[in-house]
Amino acid sequence: MKKRYLLIGLIAATLGARSQSLNSNYKKKKLSHNDVQMVYSYYNQNNNHSAVTGGIGTEDLQVYSTQFLVDNIKDSTRTLHFGLGLDVISSASTDNIDFVFSSASRHDSRIYTSLGYNRTSNPDLSWGTASSFSIESDYLSWGQAFSLNHINASQTREISASLQMYFDDLRWGRYQGHKVLELVYPSELRGRNWFDKYRRNSFNLSLGLYQTINQRMSLGVYPGLTYQSGLLSTPFHRVYFTDGGKKVESLPFHRVKIPLGVQLNSFVGTRWILRSYYRIYWDDFGITAHTFNQEAAVKVSRVITLTPFVRLYVQQGTEFFKPYSEHDPNARYYTSDYDLSDFNSMDVGMGFRYAPYSVKGRSTFKAVEFRFSHYQRSDGLHANVVSMSINYDRESKKSE
Repeated sequence: MKKRYLLIGLIAATLGARSQSLNSNYKKKKLSHNDVQMVYSYYNQNNNHSAVTGGIGTEDLQVYSTQFLVDNIKDSTRTLHFGLGLDVISSASTDNIDFVFSSASRHDSRIYTSLGYNRTSNPDLSWGTASSFSIESDYLSWGQAFSLNHINASQTREISASLQMYFDDLRWGRYQGHKVLELVYPSELRGRNWFDKYRRNSFNLSLGLYQTINQRMSLGVYPGLTYQSGLLSTPFHRVYFTDGGKKVESLPFHRVKIPLGVQLNSFVGTRWILRSYYRIYWDDFGITAHTFNQEAAVKVSRVITLTPFVRLYVQQGTEFFKPYSEHDPNARYYTSDYDLSDFNSMDVGMGFRYAPYSVKGRSTFKAVEFRFSHYQRSDGLHANVVSMSINYDRESKKSE
């Protein structure tokens, strides 16, 4: 089953304070510079519970991702952000979805971009806005985000708020050579129009309180609220019933999600930073979930940091879910998507960061990072992710 990842970027950064020489004929201007990051990743998953074929069949999926991110830091108060990414997706189940029938594995791609602006209004307050755009063969999405951040005078407490809005069009065929955009249903179920909606709107409110407790410990609390409306079903997901019948997946047209996260960062000795995270989640589909995450940043040397991590997840699924051929024919809502079922999972991995901060000309190489993780789910799904990021800083103009 295809997974979707929507990037919306809003990254804030600042440069050193403005200074002026005692000589009135000479002024030292603020340096405008670009913080550049390039990210490459490969994702591979497999299982035999594809929702495309009613909870059975291969979920083999590979995603090759490339991202290019730039923060243009104008001065100590203004930052422009630009992001551009491409995902190339290979999925064996795609032949069971779209209008094109070919080999055992089909390819799709997603292109996404974002543009953001952040401004510091005074030493304590900053705000930002960002827009994003994403397109794939079966959906188009536009996003808008707004953020507000306040730091107290002693810089021991930070309060943040952000609102993110996504507007999706779920019709198929944007670059498949088809002139008419339409919802795509399973091939044998295309004799009727299952839905009169093709849009999905999402509104995410995220709040944050980050408090420094002492020199070695800090605590963050992150509540949130999400509201979705429109077509929340996936129109190419099949569902099989106990009487042998078959229909397109059906879910409510509204959904409320409430997450609450707590993070504790602790300095242990001179080389260790422990990051402990817990999150509880609830939605009105009847899903509740708990996430436990433990990460340690270990400073091996001045330039090398190792980051082992483990993430445990436990989910109580929705009553709308049933496995293949176990749905009641009289049910109003039904799905065989195992993402909505009861399951637990574990994600373990390691990060390696090399940060020499070497300067050459007007460019500064800041860091390169490699990361690997292995994901295992109780229903049999397993996945691996390998990623690499390169970060450097380039001066845009010289001081005068």
